[in-house]
Amino acid sequence: MNRLSAEAYHEAEKLPFVVVLDNIRSQHNVGAVFRTADAFRLEGIYLCGICCCPPNAEIHKTALGAEETVEWHYYSDTKDAVQALHEAGYTVYAVEQAHGSISIEEANKRISGKAQAKTAVVLGHEVFGVQQDVVDVCDGCIEIEQYGTKHSLNVSVTAGIVMYAISQQLRKA
Repeated sequence: MNRLSAEAYHEAEKLPFVVVLDNIRSQHNVGAVFRTADAFRLEGIYLCGICCCPPNAEIHKTALGAEETVEWHYYSDTKDAVQALHEAGYTVYAVEQAHGSISIEEANKRISGKAQAKTAVVLGHEVFGVQQDVVDVCDGCIEIEQYGTKHSLNVSVTAGIVMYAISQQLRKA
């Protein structure tokens, strides 16, 4: 099935793409993000604030071992994580419905043609979203267009959509 061993995964080239989790309270959501980040071979995950960290049995239930393959870092303050990413040359987008948000398609147009465009996305708390002071230090906001009566998605679903869309664009660059 063309699956990498854990050892081969650690040696494989990763996409220059980092997911930042801003105060995600559900350990299952954290685990799902690890599993999806592994699937798309992202560079890593930054866990911030109240996010739990591996090793953790509840994370493992949904990560299924991806918490052992995907590189991760912990920051008590999400703004420090964003600052570190900026210093490393990343463009950082909050995934949030806000005035001036752009679609994933527009974000991908901005990434398009930039070889190895270092990109990071910040996903926020299940109820409160990305903290406003974190949004303020990001380079912009990405929004997933929605057409039903609900105007929010589960954070792990949002993560999957965003990771897939941006990783596909980065693979083309």
